[in-house]
Amino acid sequence: MTSFPGLGSPSSPWTNTATVWRALLALTVVFVMLATTGWTAVRGRGAADPRRAALSAWLHGSVAGRPLPSPYADPGVLARFFAALSTTDRTRLADRYPLVVGNLNGAPLSLRYRANRTALAQARAVEERRSHDSGLTPVGRNEAKRRMHRFDSLLSRGRQVLAFDPGGSGRVAEVLGDLDHAERVSVVVPGVDTNVLTFEKSGRPYAAPVGMADALYTTERSIRPAARTAVIAWADYTSPAGVGVDAATGKLAAEGALRLRALVRGLPGSSSVSLFCHSYGSVVCGVAARELDPRVTDIAVAGSPGMRARNVSELHTSARIWAMRDADDWIRDVPHLEVGGLGHGADPVSSGFGARLLSAADAEGHAGYFEPGTVSLANFARLGAGDTSGIRCSPSDTDCAVGTAPLR
Repeated sequence: MTSFPGLGSPSSPWTNTATVWRALLALTVVFVMLATTGWTAVRGRGAADPRRAALSAWLHGSVAGRPLPSPYADPGVLARFFAALSTTDRTRLADRYPLVVGNLNGAPLSLRYRANRTALAQARAVEERRSHDSGLTPVGRNEAKRRMHRFDSLLSRGRQVLAFDPGGSGRVAEVLGDLDHAERVSVVVPGVDTNVLTFEKSGRPYAAPVGMADALYTTERSIRPAARTAVIAWADYTSPAGVGVDAATGKLAAEGALRLRALVRGLPGSSSVSLFCHSYGSVVCGVAARELDPRVTDIAVAGSPGMRARNVSELHTSARIWAMRDADDWIRDVPHLEVGGLGHGADPVSSGFGARLLSAADAEGHAGYFEPGTVSLANFARLGAGDTSGIRCSPSDTDCAVGTAPLR
């Protein structure tokens, strides 16, 4: 159980045992209510895991008489492996093992894009068959149709899918811009209920990862047209389904953090990286911060339930930490504590946490931070583009940008 400064100190209200128990009871009641009323989706579809089968085949495969490397090898090892292959052999691997090559940090980007197009086409064919399967319920057939249409969209001309796994509720990541030659890379890390179906939305586009990333990329380019930027819509981790028990604990965040660190290590070139972490995504970023590659210069969180730390120093990162929350975001009512594994620690917008506080004056609600035209989005874009000169700070931290010289 994490302790907090002032707990039990003579000057703290926490010295009152009844107060402690009331707070713990409130925390428990909140999470029980969330767990029983907010469980909105069922993880997995009861189908075979296609990527697991692909990994098994890869581990027994070879190319040009050479065994294939571990798919979990360091990105540098994988980069050297592919660099030593002929173009023909690389293409052969991408076509034979698309669900492996498309997810290998360190593999050439063009090869990953190719592999994921193949994997998407194969997954689409599976869903098309399922949509006509009389053995499925009407709900199951409808879900298959929805997934098929999502895969159709991801297969649209010009889309650059960086990662794809159709297993369970699905994981996916997409690149906007030229990642190979970018000077600055922004990564959007979304929160709960993120999966292959919610990766993009037609109704509320800027509440979904693709819309968030698109708005960020467009705004970055308007701020610094000459800068070489790229944005990644990163839904390549298993997020909590609904605001339930998984959302109240750090297990999925810890698993996501491992994947986020691997993504950053595998990025090409020497670009600077900024992370933009929304809701439960900020928990992922908080856990990942402790061992992130130093090329990450900024971590900005919005609508955060906590970063599983009491303050910035506990994140153990050289990156600058920024936080924002708009006035009507419901996340403010979630207890910012961590007790017995429940909760995610201190409030990142509290004065004691130590983050630089950004304005979100005209954002609306928990999902409004990436809406075009908002101050919140402009602040994020300035960080991503490396231009802090026009950043607008929160009224409670009017000098948040002091000491932040514009980056390259």
